[in-house]
Amino acid sequence: MGSTVIDIPDGEGVVPGSKEKKKKVGDICCQFPIDLFFKEMKSNKHMTRKVIHSIKVGVALVFVSLLYLLDPLYKQVGENAMWAIMTVVVVFEFFAGATLSKGINRGIGTVLGGGLGCLAAIFAQAVGGVGKAIIVGITVFIFGAAATYTRQVPNVKKKFDYGAMIFILTFSLVVVSGLRAEQVLEIARDRLSTIAMGFAICLFISLLVFPIWASDELHDSLVARFEDLAVSLEGFSEEYFENVNEKEKSSFNFSSKCKSVLHSKTKDESLVNFASWEPWHAKFGFCYPWGIYLKLGEDLRDLAITILSLKGCLKSPTQPSESNTCRQPVKEPCEAIVASLAWTLRELGESIKKMKKCGSEDTILPKLKTVRQELSQIPGPSTLGTNNLERTDGLGLATFMYSMVEMVEKMEELAKHVEQLGQRGGFS
Repeated sequence: MGSTVIDIPDGEGVVPGSKEKKKKVGDICCQFPIDLFFKEMKSNKHMTRKVIHSIKVGVALVFVSLLYLLDPLYKQVGENAMWAIMTVVVVFEFFAGATLSKGINRGIGTVLGGGLGCLAAIFAQAVGGVGKAIIVGITVFIFGAAATYTRQVPNVKKKFDYGAMIFILTFSLVVVSGLRAEQVLEIARDRLSTIAMGFAICLFISLLVFPIWASDELHDSLVARFEDLAVSLEGFSEEYFENVNEKEKSSFNFSSKCKSVLHSKTKDESLVNFASWEPWHAKFGFCYPWGIYLKLGEDLRDLAITILSLKGCLKSPTQPSESNTCRQPVKEPCEAIVASLAWTLRELGESIKKMKKCGSEDTILPKLKTVRQELSQIPGPSTLGTNNLERTDGLGLATFMYSMVEMVEKMEELAKHVEQLGQRGGFS
C-alpha cells in the first residue's frame, strides 16, 4: 500500500528523512478512504444506516430506469417513464415511515388532482370558445386557493401538507394542458400508472430491504435522553460539592447533554409523525401510543431546563466555598438525593427500553416521596447560624434546594406518563 517516492538526482532539494515521511503520508492517504471508512461504519451505527439508505436509493433508481432501458417496457409507458424516476427521487426518504407518508400523500394528491383536473378540462372543452379559458382560470383559482388554505390548517399541515401541494400541482398541470392536448384522460392515466410504479418500487425496497424504522429511532433516542439527564445530574453534583479543577470541568460539561435534550422537540415531532405511518413491526403494533412520547419528551425538556438552572449556582458569586459552613452539613444528604434522582431516571429509561412496566406506584413514586421528605429535613442557610456574609453566600444553596424540590415534582409527572405508556403500549 506504500507510495513510490522519486528522489531528486544529486541530492538537490532532498531534506534528510523526507523520504520516510513521504512514505508514511502516502500510506495514510491510500489507507484512509477504505480502512477508516469501514472502521467508522463499525463504530457508528448511524453511519452504517446512511450507507444502507444510499445503496437502497441507488438500487431503486436502477430498477425504475429499466422503464427506459428495456424496449418492451418503454413501448408501454413511453416518455411518461420520467414520472416514475421523479417519484423515486422525491418520495424515497431515510425512514420507512417517511417514505410511506410521502408516497401515500403523493398518490392521494395525484388521484384527486388528476381526477378533478380531467373533469374541469372536459367541461371547459365542452363549452369551447372564450368560455373555455374563463372556466379554466376560475377552476384553477378556486381549487388552488382552497388547497393552499387547507395547507395552513395545523392538523392538515402536520400529515397531509405534501399531498395538498401535489394536488395543486397535478390539478393545475392537467387543467392547463387540457386546453392544448387531446385525450386528457389517457395522458392522466399513463402518468398515474408510472407514478404508481415508482411508488411501488420505493415501498418494496424501503419496507422489505433493511428497513430503517422511525419508531426505532424515536424509541432509542428517548431512552438515551434519560441516561443523559442522569449523567448530567451526577456531573453537577460532583462539580458543586467536590473540588473540581478546570481540567476536569473541560473533560465533562454536564450542560452539553442538557442542551441536546432541549433541542429535541422538532426531531420528536417529525419522528412521531413518521412512526404513525409505519405498519406493524417487531415490538410496535397498530395504534401504538406515539403521542405519549411527545409528553415524555416535554417532561424531559422541563427537567433539562431545571438542571441547566443549577449552573447558575456554580457561576453565582454567592456560591459557597468549599470551607463554607453552609455546604458541609448538607453535602452528604444532597449527594444521596441526587443519586436517588439519577437512579429514578435510569429506572424509567430502562422500563421504556425493555418495554416492561416500571411499577411507578409501587417503587418510583414512593422513592420520590421519600426524597421529598429528605429535602424537607435538610437545614436551610438560616438555620445554620451563619453571619451576614455567610447568609449571602447561602443564597446559592437555597437556589439549589428549591431546584431540587422542583425537580422531584417534575419526575413524579414523568413517572406517571411512563406508567401511562406502559398501560396503553402493552408493556409486559
